[in-house]
Amino acid sequence: MSTTQSTQLAQPSTSTATTNTSTINPATNPAGAFMVVRRNGDVVPFDAERIERAVKKAFLAVEGQEAASSSRVMSLSKQLSMQVVEVLRRRLSRGGMIHIEDIQDQVELALMRASEHKVARAYVLYRERRTKERAELAEKAAPAASAKPAAVMVTRPDGSQRELTGGELRGLIGAACEGVDGVEPRLVFEETAKALYAGIKQVELEEALVMSARALVEREPNYSYVAARLLLGALRREAMGRSLGASDVADATYADYLPAYVRTGVEAGLLDPRLGEFDLERIGKAIVPERDQQFAYLGLQTLYDRYLLHIDDVRFEMPQALFMRVAMGLAVDEIDREERAIAFYEVLSKFDFMCSTPTLFNSGTRRPQLSSCFLTTVSDDLEGIFNAIKDNAMLAKFSGGLGNDWSRVRGMGSRIKGTNGQSQGVVPFMKVANDTAVAVNQGGKRKGAVCGYLETWHIDIEEFLELRKNTGDDRRRTHDMNTANWIPDLFMKRVHEDGDWTLLSPDEAGELHELYGQAFEEAYVRCEARAAAGELRVSKKVKALDIWRKILSMLFETGHPWITFKDPCNVRSPQGHVGVVHSSNLCTEITLNTSDREIAVCNLGSVNLVNHLTEEGSLDVVKLEKTIHTAMRMLDNVIDINLYTVPAARRSNLRHRPVGMGLMGFQDALFKLRIPYASEAAAEFADRSMEQISYFAIQASSELAAERGRYASFEGSLWSRGILPYDSIELLERERGGYMNVDRTQRLDWDGLRERVKRVGMRNSNCMAIAPTATIANITGVSQSIEPIYKNLFAKSNLSGEFTIVNHYLVNDLKALGLWDEVMLHDLKYFDGSVQSIDRIPADLRELYATAFELDPSWLVMAASRRQKWIDQAQSLNLYMAEPSGKKLDILYRLAWTSGLKTTYYLRALGASHAEKSTITTGRLNAVSSGPKVCSITDPDCEACQ
Repeated sequence: MSTTQSTQLAQPSTSTATTNTSTINPATNPAGAFMVVRRNGDVVPFDAERIERAVKKAFLAVEGQEAASSSRVMSLSKQLSMQVVEVLRRRLSRGGMIHIEDIQDQVELALMRASEHKVARAYVLYRERRTKERAELAEKAAPAASAKPAAVMVTRPDGSQRELTGGELRGLIGAACEGVDGVEPRLVFEETAKALYAGIKQVELEEALVMSARALVEREPNYSYVAARLLLGALRREAMGRSLGASDVADATYADYLPAYVRTGVEAGLLDPRLGEFDLERIGKAIVPERDQQFAYLGLQTLYDRYLLHIDDVRFEMPQALFMRVAMGLAVDEIDREERAIAFYEVLSKFDFMCSTPTLFNSGTRRPQLSSCFLTTVSDDLEGIFNAIKDNAMLAKFSGGLGNDWSRVRGMGSRIKGTNGQSQGVVPFMKVANDTAVAVNQGGKRKGAVCGYLETWHIDIEEFLELRKNTGDDRRRTHDMNTANWIPDLFMKRVHEDGDWTLLSPDEAGELHELYGQAFEEAYVRCEARAAAGELRVSKKVKALDIWRKILSMLFETGHPWITFKDPCNVRSPQGHVGVVHSSNLCTEITLNTSDREIAVCNLGSVNLVNHLTEEGSLDVVKLEKTIHTAMRMLDNVIDINLYTVPAARRSNLRHRPVGMGLMGFQDALFKLRIPYASEAAAEFADRSMEQISYFAIQASSELAAERGRYASFEGSLWSRGILPYDSIELLERERGGYMNVDRTQRLDWDGLRERVKRVGMRNSNCMAIAPTATIANITGVSQSIEPIYKNLFAKSNLSGEFTIVNHYLVNDLKALGLWDEVMLHDLKYFDGSVQSIDRIPADLRELYATAFELDPSWLVMAASRRQKWIDQAQSLNLYMAEPSGKKLDILYRLAWTSGLKTTYYLRALGASHAEKSTITTGRLNAVSSGPKVCSITDPDCEACQ
């Protein structure tokens, strides 16, 4: 589009090519109801075959007729065409309008990804030449173009039309840009104008505005806030229109809207009728509409797609109404429920604390399943196995992540008394559990997710390690279920000592399942002696190092099994007096007892750490204490309000009342404090911040005990004996007999708190667990959990589409130095979001903005170790390694064990060729790598707990 044209609204052509979406041929339009806006304003059906032909022509121009007709080029052209269609489908999941230049951008990017750089270059040059030609023609025709009226007709949802002028469109964009630094309304206007045509639907206009701002995010991260504001305008029309009626939306406030919203939700059978019993006038006045402006685009789009309540796919819930709905749902049984609801709303709407996804989904609704994680143990009989699989289905139905302990199920070759036959082992039943998780997909909101755990002494451990392989008998593979190895300390000692290891079947060595520490070691040695004497039907003697190497090999090859440690989870558990921790959960941060009568349940939420820093660069301890005390009350309320789909879960949760207070935004806090992740200062900050969180969480639970009573199984717990999480490190060291290197620094008045806990008690058996926070971190716009930054510039894909992610801290630093320009953007793309090879950037910034794969992973373990001493459960700890090898993995995971960690999560490793290079000068492309090949999973986000 020429400069002259770009300042006007795109005008429709009189061409008969303009077509209604109903005429699209599905055979040539696999992406759905897409329409393509040509440069002259014509609207035509999307045709995937045209993309394939364009790619073939590009090859023809570079390689000649013979090469372009080869089977390689024919196959590649089809493959690249499908890739482009898939990108468009993710971007516009509900169909809609897309400009021809956006499609060509994706073709260019697909050629780059395929390493067809010569062909891509020819395609780029052709596009630039055609752009120049059109500009010259447009300049000659400028007088005629300027004679056109700068307006188009927009079709309202009811079918009527209204005129949209250029001035109105500029005003709308200008309002969205107001107060946002570094953005230019003109650029958003020019991008939007390209997508307009006569009769454009209101929803298509709104989507075009959002997409236009989103396309500029890589140039200036603050366009993300512009895109969010434009999306908010569309959401306001949709949600308030559904509750108040279209004619009442223009001047409506949240106070006007809230009673209508509650009434709409109750009448639709979605909201708990008790919400209508609140003082809605008082509640409505407490809502702060300006907090809608906090959202970046990714956060608001995620809310829109997955969280906001809807009727027939029409949203009737605004963001602040969601937060208030969650707050009211958690306060519904409080004495002064309005006051408590407002307090809960304050921490949620300010992004100081965020509940986990199930709580955000379901609080205040008719089916309040609010818990995040469920842990079960599977018994060794057919009825028990299939009851456990049924429990999985019922728990997954309402958004629970599952951890199953399979270590009691007898191994292959064991005798089955009832039939006098031989067992096929644990693997076939895990296959059924895998398929159940796929079938029960949480009402379509997100995929069902489960992790199977097996102890290292189990006779089926070698086959278990291969469950995620892509080769072998598919009937003995679980491609969708995660796996984790539940490793006793004795095995790690044998690895260190290059000793033997005996594999056993639990029907002959069942006592091992219920033992840990020294008691386990003594029982295991007895079982080994029986096996050596030929007294056991099924056993196998191997080298411990051989099993360890296979674990690490499979971990690198498939991303599984995750490495988790049985003894630290049990020895340091406050609840060892009433049971055994047999596994962790889906994301390896929950460590709670399970049995045939009790399914462990945990209720999660996370403090936004970066929101608790002072301007001077220190922890705001006063604010942190207030936030955690409010949040712990919210989490405790979840236990009583929660809908339990299986009795064993209700029994366990009401008896022990565990919660999991976590954190997110750790990397953001380091950026604000100017601390590199790979440093002793970062480990010290991890230590200090977690100590404060632990102190306040325990203090808050003790205060709740004074108000509401102790949890039922308190007596005999470590708490009742005055043993806090920090104190339990000594217990582990004693049981392990060495092999420990854990920092013991403490700063706070733990003696006073210890005495109070012994005297008053605790409301919750467990208080802390650091979950992945994948989705709620997106909503609040901070880094996930305790993760280092993935890249400084990359494209992120999730259920809501593709999003350009730019490290705004880096951009702001580069702006301050006068270094943020088109060339720097180009360099960041070329080096895959890394700053290490960009010499213009000062060395201190290169150190501060080192990305996950540029860190020595031992720093991640060190920071996690410093946190773990304060946590009564565990952490979801991903480990990153750019160039993994067997030796490096061996060193890293031995370090994790000796550092006192309870669990680890994914190993993320770069593939051999992941870098995506591009040479752009026009600024058209969003040519950012969608991520390296990750050996563990395609999408690096865990969507299960958070």
